[in-house]
Amino acid sequence: MGISYDPGRFHNSFGGGGSAMTSQRQGLIAALDVGSSKVGCFIAHRGASGELDVLGLGHRVCRGVKAGAVVDIAEAERAIRAAVQQAETLAGETVESVLVSLSAGQLESQVIEVDVSIDGHRVEEADITRVLHEARASIDPGDRVVIHAFPACFAIDGSYGVKEPVGMFGDRLAVSMHVITAAAGPVRNLESAIQRAHLTVARFVASPYASALATLVDDERELGAAVVDMGAGSTQIAIFVGGALVHVDVIPVGAGHITQDIARGLLTPVDHAERLKTYYGAAMQSPTDDREMIDVPQLGETGPAEDITSQLPRSVLTGVIQPRIEETLELVRDYLEAGGFDGIGARRVVLTGGGAQMPGIRELAQTILGKQVRIGRPCRVVGLADATAGPAFATCTGLLLYDQMAPLELSDERQTEAKEQPKGRLARMGRWFKENF
Repeated sequence: MGISYDPGRFHNSFGGGGSAMTSQRQGLIAALDVGSSKVGCFIAHRGASGELDVLGLGHRVCRGVKAGAVVDIAEAERAIRAAVQQAETLAGETVESVLVSLSAGQLESQVIEVDVSIDGHRVEEADITRVLHEARASIDPGDRVVIHAFPACFAIDGSYGVKEPVGMFGDRLAVSMHVITAAAGPVRNLESAIQRAHLTVARFVASPYASALATLVDDERELGAAVVDMGAGSTQIAIFVGGALVHVDVIPVGAGHITQDIARGLLTPVDHAERLKTYYGAAMQSPTDDREMIDVPQLGETGPAEDITSQLPRSVLTGVIQPRIEETLELVRDYLEAGGFDGIGARRVVLTGGGAQMPGIRELAQTILGKQVRIGRPCRVVGLADATAGPAFATCTGLLLYDQMAPLELSDERQTEAKEQPKGRLARMGRWFKENF
């Protein structure tokens, strides 16, 4: 039997967890990014005019998560607890609920198209409600869990791209609903680890979606761009067209695989392999690599440092790293082509995540993908420390922005605000979600 479509089951579908957020001090937002290499927590306050003030942040190494999925719940709990406590100490605040990124569970995108007859009359609010009801009834996640479900666009008589149907005339009103689902088991395990740390999940947000919110500028969202988040355990893709998220995908290869390649290729401990990657790694060979020597501690050796360390040209390290990055970028290219997003939906690629910090990766990506590429850093939140203002913390920053930038998935708090606004698409959607969920 499949999992029933219950928006409150995991505190997330259609913004069902908004009440958890309001239990904290008004305007306080806590974001939790549980990744394969680290757990990050940002605590911010949203002012009356919508500006975000980051009050505290914390991050800890995480060894209980693999490819975004919890594999050791006790280890994951410890990392979550430590990161949140560090952020709480700096912020001088205590949080009870968190917005949580989700990259596990084999995220899948599905577009559901539904249309209803309007018999040539003027589109009214009741017609919008009716077509959205029909779309909701068409969602069947089976044994998976709905993470996001929101209208990507409306259409009148087959003409898509309509942003405000009310007032228009036609015979058929249609909506394209973008539904993102995940396997139930990994979602439950992640929520359990968070609950063991005495926190509740306000809602889950797909990791590539959060990263895109933090790194894309308005024109990129409107004209079309693909965000490629190169995390430790996986590489995640989010595609925006016409201002809307139209597709997400996850490739099970990440920067952590590069670390493993270095450890195996150079016969060095994994911790040292990570250090070598961070300090000396590059995505492409440079003319000086053959002349620059690096110290490589040897696996299993004991004794004086000079006896257990060998020196190798930096070109050997780059020779291990470059093939893995090329493979990852080729997979991204293949995914974009297979999904039909090689054209307008991905003319521009924004690389983000910890793996995007490697020197030379932008140039290599442009060569393999054949597109304009830039490195995406959080661009919508000010006040972040230099250490947390880079691509590695894009997902955590995007979680802070979710409450403002995803208006079609309204939480209880935003529904109240929307009702006070003039009539329009956001106000109408707020009323509809409150009435039906």
